[in-house]
Amino acid sequence: MQFLIIMALMLGVMYVLMIRPQRQKQAQQQTTISKAGVGDDVLTTGGMYGTITEAEGDDVVVEIASGVTVHMTRRGIAAVLPPEEEEDEDVEDDDAESDDAEDFEDDAVAEANGGARNGDEGAVTDDEEAVRSAAADASTGDDRR
Repeated sequence: MQFLIIMALMLGVMYVLMIRPQRQKQAQQQTTISKAGVGDDVLTTGGMYGTITEAEGDDVVVEIASGVTVHMTRRGIAAVLPPEEEEDEDVEDDDAESDDAEDFEDDAVAEANGGARNGDEGAVTDDEEAVRSAAADASTGDDRR
């Protein structure tokens, strides 16, 4: 008898913690897809991003590239994407951020090249062959290949 009570409690907990939230999430996604209208950006189940250009009942027309449209049902929409927000920052802030990004990229390249900065000779990896000038080859008598 205690075993049945424990099993019933475990099933109840599993329903509350797993099944119910999943059903609520599915219902919310279905509502979002059914409310998608003209101008909304979507992701199709085939993995293509596009914008809804026409919507009539269960049928929609999605523009996936400039001048390329696809007719599909709403079931073919995997997700409705949130609108992109434009960033309004000062030009000075952008310049400072890009300088920091360039410094970071230079440091990353230097680290990948064994500590050498741009313009310096970097470490030669196993996949690369060292390039030497003809004058350097002439000054050393031995061939190191």
